[in-house]
Amino acid sequence: MEKYTLELLGLKRELPIIEVAPGLKIASFVILGDTELVSLAAQEIVRRLPPIDMVVSAEAKGIPLVHEVSRLLGKKYIVARKSIKPYMASPVTEEVVSITTQKKQLLVLNGEDAEKINGKSIALIDDVISTGSSIAALERLVTKAGGHVAAKAAILAEGDAAFREDLIFLGVLPLFKS
Repeated sequence: MEKYTLELLGLKRELPIIEVAPGLKIASFVILGDTELVSLAAQEIVRRLPPIDMVVSAEAKGIPLVHEVSRLLGKKYIVARKSIKPYMASPVTEEVVSITTQKKQLLVLNGEDAEKINGKSIALIDDVISTGSSIAALERLVTKAGGHVAAKAAILAEGDAAFREDLIFLGVLPLFKS
């Protein structure tokens, strides 16, 4: 299997290169279970964030990172779910199509979580930002809930996201076109 070597924060990871669409491959970066990388990345992201009230991420790969960022900041975090759950009262929703799923998905805030976001300064946290569609949908969702997005941060920017000036990121992943 073809691999891409990522060097970040003094760590080295071998990432498998996976085709996600005809003619397009990505280096598959999965932080789930990588506590060493999550811990170091969270420390560096916290150092770069402006003052905020709360952090928000989308389910699921960003959860370890948003948890660690919130722990270091002493702030609460909220996870936007990918479907409406039976326990949710007055859910707030937004549609998204990301590079890795390639189909319409929902991002959902429970009404109670939306109330917590209302009037607050929010940092959006994710593992990788590529096309920007997921982080844009998360921003729309937070805005619908009455929050103000003060920062958008990720461990890695992929492809053209590396040229965006509105993102905080620690490293760059290339896209592979065939």
